[in-house]
Amino acid sequence: MKYILALDQGTTSSRAILFDRAGTICGTEAKELTQHYPQSGWVEHDAVEIWNSQRDVARQVLQSNEISAAEIAAIGITNQRETVVLWDRETGQPLHNAIVWQDRRTADFCDQLRSDGRAEMISEKTGLVIDPYFSGTKLRWLLDNIPDARRRADRGELAFGTIDTWLLWNLSGGRTHVTDVSNAARTMMLNLLTLDWDDSLLNLLDIPRSVLPKVRPSSYQFAESTDDFLGQSIPIAGCAGDQHAALFGQNCTENAMAKCTYGTGCFVLMNIGREPIPSKCKLLTTIACTREERPQFALEGSIFIGGAVVQWLRDELHIADTTVAVAELASTVPDSGDCYLVPAFAGLGAPHWDPYARGTIVGISRGTTSAHLARAAIESIAFQVADVLDAMNADTGIAVKELRVDGGASANDFLMQFQADILQVPVERPRVIETTALGAAFLAGLAVGFWKNLDEVETIRQSERVFEPSMPSAEVAKRRARWQQAVQRSMGWQES
Repeated sequence: MKYILALDQGTTSSRAILFDRAGTICGTEAKELTQHYPQSGWVEHDAVEIWNSQRDVARQVLQSNEISAAEIAAIGITNQRETVVLWDRETGQPLHNAIVWQDRRTADFCDQLRSDGRAEMISEKTGLVIDPYFSGTKLRWLLDNIPDARRRADRGELAFGTIDTWLLWNLSGGRTHVTDVSNAARTMMLNLLTLDWDDSLLNLLDIPRSVLPKVRPSSYQFAESTDDFLGQSIPIAGCAGDQHAALFGQNCTENAMAKCTYGTGCFVLMNIGREPIPSKCKLLTTIACTREERPQFALEGSIFIGGAVVQWLRDELHIADTTVAVAELASTVPDSGDCYLVPAFAGLGAPHWDPYARGTIVGISRGTTSAHLARAAIESIAFQVADVLDAMNADTGIAVKELRVDGGASANDFLMQFQADILQVPVERPRVIETTALGAAFLAGLAVGFWKNLDEVETIRQSERVFEPSMPSAEVAKRRARWQQAVQRSMGWQES
């Protein structure tokens, strides 16, 4: 067996990537997903489209590269987190569109939880803040708003899952209802210390335990695929939420190592070792990928809009035909002309957590051009990441010495150089920037013996380029202060 097949189900696309023993990409296929926006602040996907697209690209990548299922040692899954599916156990059909992690429809209920004094209890048990981002309040909404859903859930007729669970269910022909601990940790229903669903949280959210999947480690033989998926059954042996998989794929397995994935959103994770550190700076304490009973933990800062701001310039404002053209346009001006864009299209995540913030552009003058706007948009990604790392440094008392980067936008040299400048630390980009999928492949390969141990895995990752900071510190301080002014102007907009 020569390959691991990674299924990377993301917010905007489903992808299938083949890795060999050297961690080299040997084939990739992708299919975009339809985005549904039923109301302002609501975001949905068709769960059947998610499964069909993921199945199709998996078949295509084998066919395109003339590889048989017999050559695949295992399948690893990585997925958009917090997105919720509720389906009929007998038919396997979803009862509603999947509610996507970006969705804000449960903001009022989250406000009620905070006003009822539940924030401290939820933070202590889950490591999370109260926010519509997480799965639990989304599941509650489905049970409350789909006719007869609560009665059917109580009778054991319905199954809930984040996208990993939905894929595992379909891959196994409905035989397996399971999740991994990293995805479970994002639901606001898992107790970080027991690594199991917490009854007091389930009662608070009015969630019946009967709809929940079993929780397993991230590197684990969850199930086998059905024969008709790829022609013969294959072990499904790795599963992790996308950001946890990227942390593992970046080999951030020691305390104080940090990575940022630049995708639709941006997600910064720092390994904090074997003990969960409660954040005082509105970060999340979460579980890193587990291969054993005793987990490692991480601090996380979730930025809702990262690369999506460039897509917005392309698709809604039409200032360029491609995302690459947006970056090229931004590079035609030396700076943003004191223009700052805060892309709070779905509220602000860490470290602000304001679901009522909205996108804001400040500092526009008669001389502001589309190039300045493009540059302000790209710079906003780096500013948000810097805010999160400042919070991590404050929580841990440890200054990050290097940031490891991955994801599609990490290929943008201009953004990576600006990130190093604003952070004033080196930014290191690996040879394979698909570290989310690579992390899922590592988890699956380790579970089936494709790679012997973690030491062997760590020899695979190679650096492609290191961006060293070059901007004067006084200029960095000036720009970051102006950014903070812009952020303050974006906050609380929807309430006014």
